[in-house]
Amino acid sequence: MIKILHTADVHLDSPLRSLALRDAELREKVQTSSRTALTRIVETAISEDVAALLIAGDLFDGAERSARTAAFLMLQLERLRARGIRVFYIKGNHDAENPLTGELSLPDNVHVFDGRGGKVQLTEDVWIHGVSFANRHAPESLLPKFHAPVEGAINIAMLHTSLAGAEGHDPYAPCTVADLAAAGFDYWALGHVHRRQVHSKTPWIVMPGTPQGRDMGEPGPKSATLLNIDKEIEIEEVPTSVVEFLHMQIDATDADSDDDLRDALKRTLHDASRNLPSESAVIRLELTGRTRRRWQILRDQDMWKETAAQYARESGTLWLDKVVLNLSDNAERGHSATDELAGIMNTIREEPGFSETCRAEIESIQQELPPQRRAELLPDEAAMDQLALRLAEAGAERILARMKGATA
Repeated sequence: MIKILHTADVHLDSPLRSLALRDAELREKVQTSSRTALTRIVETAISEDVAALLIAGDLFDGAERSARTAAFLMLQLERLRARGIRVFYIKGNHDAENPLTGELSLPDNVHVFDGRGGKVQLTEDVWIHGVSFANRHAPESLLPKFHAPVEGAINIAMLHTSLAGAEGHDPYAPCTVADLAAAGFDYWALGHVHRRQVHSKTPWIVMPGTPQGRDMGEPGPKSATLLNIDKEIEIEEVPTSVVEFLHMQIDATDADSDDDLRDALKRTLHDASRNLPSESAVIRLELTGRTRRRWQILRDQDMWKETAAQYARESGTLWLDKVVLNLSDNAERGHSATDELAGIMNTIREEPGFSETCRAEIESIQQELPPQRRAELLPDEAAMDQLALRLAEAGAERILARMKGATA
């Protein structure tokens, strides 16, 4: 039996994209998680005695140059070389702009496919085909650059592609699953989309996803894909992520007291910690449900957030990103002073002068942030307007919670 390990989108040293990661220990863990994930991939390759490791693009992250990253990568590749494991690598859109990809003298066990495409014989019965990105963008399909499959052999093709389009991803080397299936290869080792998906089994068309999530937009445990090749190809997932990002909900409908809500928080976080596939996780909690205690919980939201954060820390494996309150009130509607105040605040928020004041405050705070972070948080005028609206609504709700929560 021949074994091959398939990964993609490692994004070595990808920068943090969450301002909520204020904990120094967590920040260090997340900042080094892409390296740790690659180390796990290498260790799996060695322990499984694979013949080859396939890296289907975006090993690097953007144009950042780092001697430390280069030294780390060389060490991992040398570990594979010492065990006779070959590495096949295609450049993705991020790799194409990274200076290290053109400066590193890689070990002789590594084959980097160029933008013209090619094929390499791995064993008597297995051939590896691949095409790299020649530039940052690949608006046209790269399928015409692939050599024809070798007759009588198992043919594995490597391609970095958005396929026919994926949410959150620009079109890169576009093609369809039907196009790939018709090309005659036995296994398509894809990369680019960070969510794992097996698009087809005959032939295998596999997007392994990123081996390490980077923020709340990439939730859950991550993995690489192990190919077991005998007369046919079988695959299995291999866990790789060090830190995972999780969205969790707690229904507060039956939490009639603070003790009930504390018990629900402890139970939910304990279960999450006990069943965690990765070493640790960053949790975003959402409190939902219809409860008469809505205004009390909103009034005391800072205390509840700190309570949840402490329960998470006590687990030893969890960190709290934030608590989102999405509660509704089951009290009967009536007319009160707070309802009149809510109407007044709504009227004020609709006045042009209020919006301009909010924007001025946001712009003042924004100047305290690094330029790159400013662009990420507020890329355009629409984002600025949306943030101002959210902050105004949250502020109004806080005021109402202080009033209603005192009598609820």
